[in-house]
Amino acid sequence: MMLTRSEVEIMEVLWKEGKPLTSSDIINLSENRTWKKSYVHLLLNSLLSKDMIEVVGFVKTTKNYARTFDVKISKEEYSVNQFTNMQSFKETDIPKIVAALIDKTDNDEIFKELEEMIEQRKAKCIEGQK
Repeated sequence: MMLTRSEVEIMEVLWKEGKPLTSSDIINLSENRTWKKSYVHLLLNSLLSKDMIEVVGFVKTTKNYARTFDVKISKEEYSVNQFTNMQSFKETDIPKIVAALIDKTDNDEIFKELEEMIEQRKAKCIEGQK
């Protein structure tokens, strides 16, 4: 699913906060504070139609009620979808992608975590073959 730059900015706010937000919250927390409320509503409706966010409740604001929005997909899932939805993507690209990501860090804890994930996944695959 391709998102516009403005839609990604709204998703970034929701991912960063990690909790449901109203459109006013999104405007206040966004780096792009010049957005008009009507434009944010258009973006939120677009994200709803793309099934990226959902309405999870309502909160009372002065005399009215405002919808609260939350993500339906994590930032990591969205990033992976960007790779895997490219027409030229092949499963054999995964090691190259992971290698490029690994080159971005020198953190031993991250390497240990990756090693554990790989070992767990390998064990799961071996179990499935039995």
